[in-house]
Amino acid sequence: MLNQNQKDLIGQRSDYTFKYNKNLGRHGWLRLTPAYSVKLVQDLIADLPLDVNVLDPFSGTATTGLVAAEHGNTARTCDINPFLIWVGNLKCSSFSELELATVSKKVTKALSNVENSINEENWQPPIYNIERWWAPHTLKVLSSLRSKLVDELGEPGEISASGLAWVAFCRLIIETSSAAFNHTSMSFHADVQHYEVEHVNELFKEIFDVIVSTAKSPITGNAKVLNVDAREISNLGMKFGKVVTSPPYPNRMSYIRELRPYMYWTKFLEEAREAGELDWKAIGGTWGIASSRLAEWEAIEEGLPEHIFSVYKNISNAESKNGKLLATYVLKYFHDMHMHLRSIRNVLEHGAELHYIVGNSTFFGNMVDTAGLLEDSFRKLGFTDVNSTIIRKRNSKKELFEYNVSAKWG
Repeated sequence: MLNQNQKDLIGQRSDYTFKYNKNLGRHGWLRLTPAYSVKLVQDLIADLPLDVNVLDPFSGTATTGLVAAEHGNTARTCDINPFLIWVGNLKCSSFSELELATVSKKVTKALSNVENSINEENWQPPIYNIERWWAPHTLKVLSSLRSKLVDELGEPGEISASGLAWVAFCRLIIETSSAAFNHTSMSFHADVQHYEVEHVNELFKEIFDVIVSTAKSPITGNAKVLNVDAREISNLGMKFGKVVTSPPYPNRMSYIRELRPYMYWTKFLEEAREAGELDWKAIGGTWGIASSRLAEWEAIEEGLPEHIFSVYKNISNAESKNGKLLATYVLKYFHDMHMHLRSIRNVLEHGAELHYIVGNSTFFGNMVDTAGLLEDSFRKLGFTDVNSTIIRKRNSKKELFEYNVSAKWG
């Protein structure tokens, strides 16, 4: 265990965060703040034999699956968010020159017709307070572009080269919005910028061309993203010798919050309630009804690490009206992670090696030792060689770090 002086010497390691991925081909297609670093995954599988299957039960933007496939391995990753499943499978697909040329021609045709339909009543997503995101004229241009893309490519959702244009469109809506990604959560600039058709078309084409250029290189391995709840893994069609993953952290940062603009524009979301339902199913989900349902939640999993109950008690007794709610949130997080670790044993080879990248958190001055609590769950469930190492400092707060919790099965 490192003392505080040793911890103070550990840096923030931006090469181990999402920032490192920006200019790395397919990995830079779509930014998601909680995504972890390509380099971190590469370091963990650098010497992995090609006949070892890789699993990521918390796929996110499919970083692990894509890195493993680029390495030449077979990988399966799991998620319950339909948008992330779609994007992840696109990132892990190979496309022929003919497919890329065909979608490029269709995009060119769509762009040529945007201005002609800008004053039509084109569909717009039912995002609350949408004018906070886009200026009225910009919104009309984006809606017209979307309509023309649908005419040429059909609605988003297919795992084909046409999906590359929709990924570019997702990038476009953020780059023309007032949303700011200058920290670990989304915020908004005070001014909403006005964009003309020419600027939007040029920006979209620039983004699309970059995505197409990075899609030309074939994937040597094989990776797929499956619609699987990480708490209920039973049969994925193969066994796995390596697990590399980064589950949500117990810090109340909702993934769905950042994904909503993409999901509304691509119609993976149609109303706000769906976002809350999806987040309630996710480990660590906090959006909308996910928080309100915590008051009625009861644990069903037995054999949880004893220390989690003392953490629950400390947070619950904090001098805050939200103490009990947040204590329940933390308890549910580790309850669900314990369920996950119990179920993942069903798909592991004897001697499988697992790596979980997690971060600790604080609630009302009470430290939640995520790595230590997950170590306890691993040991209770029969895993061996359980250990954790600090990877990097997460931000300016000296007590917050990111850890690699490792273990073996069998």
